[in-house]
Amino acid sequence: MSVEVEVNENDLAEMVEQVWMSYLDPEGISPLIPTYDENQPSEVHSSVSITGSWTGHVVYASSTAAARRAAAAFLAMEVDEVSQEDLSDVLGELANIIGGNVKAMLPPGALLSLPQVMLAPENTTVYPNAERISGVYGLWEGEPVSVSMWQSRSEKKEEA
Repeated sequence: MSVEVEVNENDLAEMVEQVWMSYLDPEGISPLIPTYDENQPSEVHSSVSITGSWTGHVVYASSTAAARRAAAAFLAMEVDEVSQEDLSDVLGELANIIGGNVKAMLPPGALLSLPQVMLAPENTTVYPNAERISGVYGLWEGEPVSVSMWQSRSEKKEEA
């Protein structure tokens, strides 16, 4: 049995802003500018799945340039020093941090998976039994970045 998700778009936006301020832009000089465009392109993405009291996914997606910039900021290095392994590690960690924050707002019994990282567009991974229920979409120094939540369709049917 699943429950209605208790994390709304404002909660998700606050989580993303906290991650941004803590890991990607601690000086506050390069914020994520909202675009509200849920169809913006992505070249790489990472996700974590949540099961138990709520079933769905949290997905971090961006351009490769934004992902490299995020890895450089997260690891305190120059963008041109970022390896594919660094890129993969940081994308996974960003999904894990945001997913962990989402999980913390859910009723007890929610479990978080290990992150999955795809160095390919978000649309290459399909969640056929899930629908997007919220998201934060923006530009970071002109590059697309998004964090979205997907809920299992079977969960949505049970709630109806």
